[in-house]
Amino acid sequence: MDLLGFTPKYITFDCYGTLTHFQMTPTVLPLLEDRVAPEDIPTFLKDFRAYRMDEVLGPFKLYPEVLRDSWQRACNRWRIQFRQSDADTIIAAAGSWGPHPDVPEALGKLASAYPLVILSNATDGMLENNVRQLGAPFHRVFTAEQARAYKPRFAAFDYMLDQLNVEPQEILHVSSHIWYDLIPAHELRIKHKVYVNRGYDPSVPFYEYAETSDLTGVPPLLGL
Repeated sequence: MDLLGFTPKYITFDCYGTLTHFQMTPTVLPLLEDRVAPEDIPTFLKDFRAYRMDEVLGPFKLYPEVLRDSWQRACNRWRIQFRQSDADTIIAAAGSWGPHPDVPEALGKLASAYPLVILSNATDGMLENNVRQLGAPFHRVFTAEQARAYKPRFAAFDYMLDQLNVEPQEILHVSSHIWYDLIPAHELRIKHKVYVNRGYDPSVPFYEYAETSDLTGVPPLLGL
């Protein structure tokens, strides 16, 4: 996708994984010591990720509950004891993570030309510290707590578009997640999209986006 010549009213971003360095694996590994065999840990992590994806499709609950319930389901599947203290550790860690190294400078360039917006599958309280560490001004920060819906549910995107009072084709949406962001954005006719391929998902060009390996590639796409 060629974005040169396009002037978005807003650049909207996913936060966890795209801007904030999502460090779930190093957070979880100490919790699995002597409980899951080392050779099985990659599979456990995939199951935990899959349950997080499934939880956001059900009845709305706040993100700490999503993390807790998906962790409990993964523990149940592996027949290991669920410990609330483990869930508390994961929840606390998520709100502490800072940006990928490539993010602050790139955000600064983009913020000099366009208003920046976040749409995140988080709560207001969890996200506050993450956003503060990004080091850039944001016009608005929207969360699942505000929208009462999680991406990839269309309601999360609809909430953001309504709040910004824009049409889908008037924004540029940037994410490192195909399933959570770029597929629903495509279906909602958000034409202008950038996939920041950090390795979470395989590239699927069918969904019509520009692709870059990190955020430093986004400003040049817009001629900055």
